[in-house]
Amino acid sequence: MGDLNAPEASSRRFPRRPESVAEARRFVRAALDDVAPDLVDTAQLLVSELVTNAVLHARTEVEVAAARVDDGTVRVRVTDQRPDRGLVPRECPSYAGTGQGLALVGRLASRHGVDTGEDGKTVWFELWPGGSPPRADGWGPAEPPSESGERVTLIDVPGALYSASQQHRHTLLRETILAVAAGDDLGVPPEDLATAHDMSNVISACVTAALRRQPAGQEIPSLPLWLPADAGPAVETLRRVLDLAEDAARDERLLTLPALPRSRVFHQWLFDQIVGQLAGGHATAWTVVPREPGASPSELVPWDAAQVQSSRVPTIAADERNRIVAVNGPAADLLGWRADDLVGRPLTTLIPEHLRKRHLVTFTSLLLTGQPRILGRSVPLPALHHDGRLVPIRLFVQTQETADGRTVFVAQLAPRAAAPLSSAHPPGRSRSAAPQEPGGGASPAVREGEGDGVLEGALDGATEGALEGAPRTGRGHAGLSALERLSLLADAGTALSNTPDLDEGLRRAGRILTERLADWCAVDLFAEDARVERVCVVHRTAQGLCPEDYEGRLPPVTEAARGPLARALRGAGPLLLTEPPPPSQSSSPLDAHYLDLFGHLGAHSAIVAPLRARRQIIGALTVARGGAEQPFTEEDLPLLDDLCRGLALGVDNARLYQETRNIAERLQRSLLPVLPRVEPLQLAARYAASSTTAQVGGDWYDSFVVPSGDTALVIGDVTGHNLDAAVAMSQLRSMLRGIAVDRQEPPDTVLRRLDMANHTLYREATATCIYGLVKGGADGPWELVHSSAGHLPPLLTAADGRTRYLEEGSGLLLGMDPDMPRPRATDAIPAHSTVLLYTDGLIERRGESLDDAMERLRRYTSALAREPLDVFCDELLIGLGADSDDDIAVLAVRPVPPSAPG
Repeated sequence: MGDLNAPEASSRRFPRRPESVAEARRFVRAALDDVAPDLVDTAQLLVSELVTNAVLHARTEVEVAAARVDDGTVRVRVTDQRPDRGLVPRECPSYAGTGQGLALVGRLASRHGVDTGEDGKTVWFELWPGGSPPRADGWGPAEPPSESGERVTLIDVPGALYSASQQHRHTLLRETILAVAAGDDLGVPPEDLATAHDMSNVISACVTAALRRQPAGQEIPSLPLWLPADAGPAVETLRRVLDLAEDAARDERLLTLPALPRSRVFHQWLFDQIVGQLAGGHATAWTVVPREPGASPSELVPWDAAQVQSSRVPTIAADERNRIVAVNGPAADLLGWRADDLVGRPLTTLIPEHLRKRHLVTFTSLLLTGQPRILGRSVPLPALHHDGRLVPIRLFVQTQETADGRTVFVAQLAPRAAAPLSSAHPPGRSRSAAPQEPGGGASPAVREGEGDGVLEGALDGATEGALEGAPRTGRGHAGLSALERLSLLADAGTALSNTPDLDEGLRRAGRILTERLADWCAVDLFAEDARVERVCVVHRTAQGLCPEDYEGRLPPVTEAARGPLARALRGAGPLLLTEPPPPSQSSSPLDAHYLDLFGHLGAHSAIVAPLRARRQIIGALTVARGGAEQPFTEEDLPLLDDLCRGLALGVDNARLYQETRNIAERLQRSLLPVLPRVEPLQLAARYAASSTTAQVGGDWYDSFVVPSGDTALVIGDVTGHNLDAAVAMSQLRSMLRGIAVDRQEPPDTVLRRLDMANHTLYREATATCIYGLVKGGADGPWELVHSSAGHLPPLLTAADGRTRYLEEGSGLLLGMDPDMPRPRATDAIPAHSTVLLYTDGLIERRGESLDDAMERLRRYTSALAREPLDVFCDELLIGLGADSDDDIAVLAVRPVPPSAPG
């Protein structure tokens, strides 16, 4: 670089201000006016990046020198006065807003490097004519701050989320510096901004160095960082500056967007860990940090489209442009599309027209403000089928990050009354399939098979227990005490029984087994079509192994299948494998798949055992050990047999429960009526099962025209959440219809007769109900004549947003005293006003007074007063029905005179 100091080299000093970047570009073009245009353009670009780095990071006066030598080579240097501020080259994706400067120099320069002296630091590059390839030199290793400081350990750092959060942090600070330099008052003192920027760079340098020291292939690192002992106050300053910058971004005073919820939560955790540990506190893993709505899931691995494709839960993923990037088969089937035809389309393709504006506003608001409305919540709403009809679903949306730091919105769809979804990787799955026995329940076989490394044991016995807290031993039955054995059996059974979703329960049980007994385990279950599905594969330390790739539907159990899994699925075992299954046992696709599982995950011993329930084989459990773990022995077989008995019982109970619930759901859905078309009345109704219990209740609505021409409105709720409640509800609905149509009596009389009839069927059953009649001609006026049996009062919302509860006409619940006279009330219904009937699941929340709940409903309906009736109902369910732990039914009516449609 000596030529840059020659007399013919041009140099110039620039002050520490943003305008110096443009001035340096003009200076370089003037200094290289006799150089090939393509080299000048490249030199201008690279000098712009390096001067920007110096202005932002060094914050000193900058000297730029440029020269052309005889062979046409261009040499440029940029010198600042901060030799202590080393370079931290980062690998950034092409779309990243910051961090590209040194990467561009590295890609475009023929040679580049950095020279550090006592008084300054010089970053230089050369451009060769003809685009010659780079030679030696380079930036050299990035040196973190001295390890003489204090150690801070970040446990279970999610790499993809860290990358996204770091990119956003640097972009936010850069935008803030430029805004403050331009005179914009963001409430950030210049000295605090400088401290925050320096501290952010120190953290990035430490993390980058720590990541480079990690073993190859480790996806979930725990990073040791060495930070100055007095860094705590600077980190708090960084936290404050980022909060102010986020506020400015939400107010659209910066070019960048605010952070999404997961990034905010991650930064708070990161700063808390640094400040807390420097003050003497203990480390807290990211995996145990409490999540906020919209900040989950807690998965550490990057998002991958294969997660969507392999899931049996209807799942759709979209990017930040609102474009669909992945769809699986179940989601495509649910909505009547081919999966490939949906990829690339806007997400609004699947949103009903009356909700598209709402979706775009909400999605834009999320990006502009970072504040979610439905992320991380189970929301009832309709989806648009390919044929144009509406599909009632529950939507559960979460964000995940790709390996290069972008955000993906992952949405799981469940039919409206189906079980709620709560996990994203791998997504939870539920089954209603009745188990079938492919080959008969064989009795345990006697010992044989020494030639192929398999021992079969005749076993008996059952164990019960309710102990907790046994530590992980990593040993077999011979090393487990009686207490540890009972605790293992009890905890595995509890993990399965305490989770409403069967697959998630088996996964939790698998985690217990891998903590205390095995390196990895797999659970395979028969589906209703007699094929086998691998429900879960759980590995103790699944770094880089991706055991979930082996989940899903397996090849069929054919006559040619003779491997250990096929034998267990026919009833043999438990089978002790003293070595992996030999290649000779891979003559069928099922055997080959099982052998491939062992080859991928590794094992020196394993046990595969059948799962039996009600004299049927419903699946198989495989547990395996490898590495330095003690191999399984015959002494472990009784324990595995006991485990399989408990797991099979849990699986069978879950399936029976699911089957019963499905019957109730089908019954309840079959009773939801088609609303009549009655001019000039507009009618709309919605039903949503609980998002938390997924149990069927006794909520119902109904509407029909009585012979007199009046329109009947009915809503009710039978006590209970089970099949009995659904049956009782169906009978009440049928009886009420029959009485109302036959007698054509006032609502109070109809309810009294209904109560008397119900008393003969269910003496101890109680229910609430409203029965009303809407009276009026085509041009009005209209009135609602109604009587209530202990139900929440109807809510009248005028077109101008005024609201009033119709509290007159309220009497006792059905089932209390059928001889008690019932009141009746009559209320006028102005044109374009909306009468809303609803069940308590829409408004009631634990720990909240009923008055507050009803006031919230008034605010919602007032804001929706002028919306179309379908939008009115859907917005109520979206806003109030998310995460409700009770069923919801709503019925709305709005008179619209023919002369003023709307």
